[in-house]
Amino acid sequence: MYSFIPKTVVPEMIWPALPGRQASSMLAVQYQLAQSQWWSPELLKQHQLKQLTILLKHACETTPYYRNQNTAQWFSPEKPLTWDQWSRIPILSRSDIQDAGEQLASENIPKQHGNVNQVQTSGSTGRPITAYRTGIMEFFWRTCSLREHLWHKRDLSTKFAAIRPEGDLEPGKGISSPEWGASINTVFETGPSVVLNSRTDIKTQAEWLVENNPEYLLSLPSNIIALCRHFQKTGQQLSNLREVRTYGEVAGDEVRKLCQETWGTRVTDIYSSTEAGHIALQCPEHEHYHILSENIAVEILNDKGENCEPDETGRVIVTPLHNFAMPLIRYAIGDYAVVGDPCSCGRGLPVLKCILGRERNMLTLPDRRQHYPSFPAELWTEIAPIRQLQIIQRDSENMITRLVVERPLEKTEEEKLVTMLQERFDYPFHISFEYIDKIERSRSGKFEDFISEVSN
Repeated sequence: MYSFIPKTVVPEMIWPALPGRQASSMLAVQYQLAQSQWWSPELLKQHQLKQLTILLKHACETTPYYRNQNTAQWFSPEKPLTWDQWSRIPILSRSDIQDAGEQLASENIPKQHGNVNQVQTSGSTGRPITAYRTGIMEFFWRTCSLREHLWHKRDLSTKFAAIRPEGDLEPGKGISSPEWGASINTVFETGPSVVLNSRTDIKTQAEWLVENNPEYLLSLPSNIIALCRHFQKTGQQLSNLREVRTYGEVAGDEVRKLCQETWGTRVTDIYSSTEAGHIALQCPEHEHYHILSENIAVEILNDKGENCEPDETGRVIVTPLHNFAMPLIRYAIGDYAVVGDPCSCGRGLPVLKCILGRERNMLTLPDRRQHYPSFPAELWTEIAPIRQLQIIQRDSENMITRLVVERPLEKTEEEKLVTMLQERFDYPFHISFEYIDKIERSRSGKFEDFISEVSN
């Protein structure tokens, strides 16, 4: 039985099979995960602690950021790590990652972990960070995706549709594929898939969906809500739709209620982040989530820095177990969540009752069309040294862009930023700037990088 990663490399039975025998590797891991999901919480934590010891030692030895800290107060590499020692490690914030930069990157990544890719994300707080992921992290991302499909017993022979932010895909023009994607077609044959950019206006999205009539639909919760309202208004139907899958935002009661009312379908949510990977998946039998303890260590901490009890709300602190390229140790991802009781399904994987991340509002154009506002961090950080950004739509013509910057923007930089945003929003809104020292969270603990004050 594999205990996550028992060495400073990946399990020997997994990595040598890549990439030539990915199917056998994926199936081997799925078999192991099928066993470990039923382990007791105590056994899961025991195996996590072993892996965290390896990861922390690697971070202290190979990254300048941790090597330059007084790590002796946390643990001794010669002795087993304890949870009490683990709790004394300082929380890593997004601003810490921004300030540290390359100092967090490992200088000696195990070759067995494959190629290293750079990713950038604004995450739940709107603070863009650059991180690095290895081939083995990509492998476990696909493994978790496959696990989610298997948990929910989807009919893989049917059509799958996704409406999501796609940087290279022109709004309004969908693309098709004969299969669902790398996370599953490595192992199983699937039916076709279609993808549409979520910046497409809702009316066109609905027409595209009706034309394709998929069995499964993936999109952001706010986009699904807007689609449901449009379908209810127009009376359009999706006769084949069996399930709606959501990601990237809070999947609250509203989206679940609307999907049931509009299409008679359930909603299955995924909790993940670009830099940390999969965090939790919705239980196959309930609406709450199971933390993927084999992939990531998750702590939900209250204001005192203590682990939350069931029904208590706290900050989400994550430590990806497999990232040896840029170890993120006790990383405050920017979300809040509510701890749940042990699940009646019998899985020992910890439960999150609900996730209090952020919800994006829909952008409203002057003609009342709406679409999901997508302005990835890599676009605005290329223009100027912007640390945080928030956009408020005041009315159908005007927006305010609130900026936390390293220095005031030059006039040409402001002009470039306005042009970029107008292109992303598909309309020449009047955009003004407000420079501030910090963008506060809402009372609920959430951050919204786009807030609409337009009444619909």
